[in-house]
Amino acid sequence: MELYHGSLEIVKKPEIRKANRTLDYGSGFYTTTSYEQAEAWVRRRMDEAKRSKGYVNIYTIPEYLPSSLLQLNFQSPTEEWVDFVMRNRTEKGFVHDYDIVYGPVANDRVYAAFALYEGGFLDKQDLIKELKAYKLVDQYLFHTEAALRVLTFEEAKEVAL
Repeated sequence: MELYHGSLEIVKKPEIRKANRTLDYGSGFYTTTSYEQAEAWVRRRMDEAKRSKGYVNIYTIPEYLPSSLLQLNFQSPTEEWVDFVMRNRTEKGFVHDYDIVYGPVANDRVYAAFALYEGGFLDKQDLIKELKAYKLVDQYLFHTEAALRVLTFEEAKEVAL
């Protein structure tokens, strides 16, 4: 399977980096199965950094991952997914033990719905119903060094303004 990571740099050797902000699934290396999502991400970063080019880095992973890797998979927004994302985004010091986490991306529209939930304007069931109406792209978080070892860098495609 191919996975994509948008960046201002070519990333041949992904690293686990502590984020300077809260993220859906915690710190680590994020990828997606959507080339378009990775390209949109790098274009946003290019705008923010006033850069004229960036890259969509392309990786492959084996069809079957080692059973030693602890994985958490969310196929769609569920109560468990909401709880997991909320813990990562709001619980100071929260760190999970999963090597790889897969599930929907909480994009800008999703963040607005989460804000309504956090503010008490939506209950969890209404939030999930709202989220299931959106076409959500996916993301893979590689949270540990062991998880990164299953990624094979294939190439980087330049994205220019």
